[in-house]
Amino acid sequence: MAEHVQKPGAEATLRQLIWPLLAVIIGMIMVILDSTVVNVALPRLVEDFDSSVPTLQWAVTGYTLALSAVIPLAGWMSDRFGAKRIFLTTIVFFTLGSVLCGLAQSPEQLILFRVIQGLGGGMVSPIGFAIVFRLAPPGKMGSIMGMLGIPMLLAPALGPILAGYLVDYVSWHWIFIINLPIGIVAFLFGMRFLPRFESKAVPSLDILGMILAPIAFAMLAFGVSEGGTDWGSARTLTGLIVGGTALVLFIAVELRKREPLLELRVFGSSDFTRGIIIAWVAQIALFGSMLLVPLYLQNVEHFSALKTGVILLPQALFAAAAMPIAGRMYDKIGARPLVMTGLGLVTAGLFLLSKLSVDTGIPYVLTALAMMGAGMGMTMMPINTQLLASAPRQLVTRVTPLTTAAQQVMVSFAVAGLTGFLTSEIKDNIAKGGDPIHASVAAYDDTFFLAAGIALVGAVLALVLRKPKAHEQVKADAEGEKGGADAAAMMGH
Repeated sequence: MAEHVQKPGAEATLRQLIWPLLAVIIGMIMVILDSTVVNVALPRLVEDFDSSVPTLQWAVTGYTLALSAVIPLAGWMSDRFGAKRIFLTTIVFFTLGSVLCGLAQSPEQLILFRVIQGLGGGMVSPIGFAIVFRLAPPGKMGSIMGMLGIPMLLAPALGPILAGYLVDYVSWHWIFIINLPIGIVAFLFGMRFLPRFESKAVPSLDILGMILAPIAFAMLAFGVSEGGTDWGSARTLTGLIVGGTALVLFIAVELRKREPLLELRVFGSSDFTRGIIIAWVAQIALFGSMLLVPLYLQNVEHFSALKTGVILLPQALFAAAAMPIAGRMYDKIGARPLVMTGLGLVTAGLFLLSKLSVDTGIPYVLTALAMMGAGMGMTMMPINTQLLASAPRQLVTRVTPLTTAAQQVMVSFAVAGLTGFLTSEIKDNIAKGGDPIHASVAAYDDTFFLAAGIALVGAVLALVLRKPKAHEQVKADAEGEKGGADAAAMMGH
């Protein structure tokens, strides 16, 4: 397929973006899928390896910790060696780790290879976002980012369906090996269609920041993950104390650096600060609830992994349908009405789920999931685009690792916190004399109600979102026009 060289400022820039966008989406969806498939396969892994759940849960935890550890390096690596080169390298590293996971012969090997996967996968999303943001033409950023957000919502919902089918009808090995052809396609598309961004003259690597950031993010993720079992355990407290201390030291070090590993000075933008706080609240409600629903379907309704994945499909479809619409609307009306409406729908869907009973039918659950999916589609990309739009354009490669790393911590907090609350509620209800089934349903109801309250807080906070100030927007658009022209010129390379 011949490359089309786009003239600067021409309207065809949008059409020309399709192939680079597809190259990024293939890489991102492969990595995001792997964040969910192991949860479904865990019982089979325990059986085949003749091991225990606590041991093999480290295949999930190790992957998450590796993701958290390398995300802060994405910005510096992109500036130093070029975004395209690092993106392709991480795809290769992730694909290699996937093949090794499929060949693992012991729990220890699987855990080690999952860490290798995470070290590669951690940089894919922040670098992919930065590449697409730099290519997006002025006035079309919302639409482009909306298209990019589709795999972010589709992959977590489609992952259980794919994993359930492979585990039930093929072999658990294929949940990893299937990444080999996908990785090859992602690499070839990236080689062919991604523009070559020139590397920048960057200062020497911030060694102290490089040491403190992985410790901070990995240990916080570990501590919050362990907190899902026992918030008072030595492992939980060690993770939170060590991670919290490292985070405080990291912030102090980065604020003194002229070229920091993570650009924390972006918090000086009130628009960015408002946006990221709302994003954190939304992520806790959204990603926490995405775990609760399959848990309920499998543990209370006793559905198979494959049937559970199929029931979750409407949530993914409504999210995918809403996201590009929200992207186009963002360009016209901004983030505030979209985020308020989206989180309002999520709140309503979670409130419906808080009324579940042992006799609740599947259509009721599907209705709630459809509302949550539409709400997710209307919320996530507008708020992420708002964050990028409110940051100085030249700092985008440093802002995406910051927001992605923070999201990993928020997701870990959501999963651990809501799971811990659920477990505590089940124990309390059983202690009060309830039978296990009704006690579990009541506990899920309370947990869904808590998640609904968190989503409602996010919807109310969205009132403070605003478009960038006029003079800032003019400057951003001018920089965007230059960036769009530069990107179009680079397409010819």
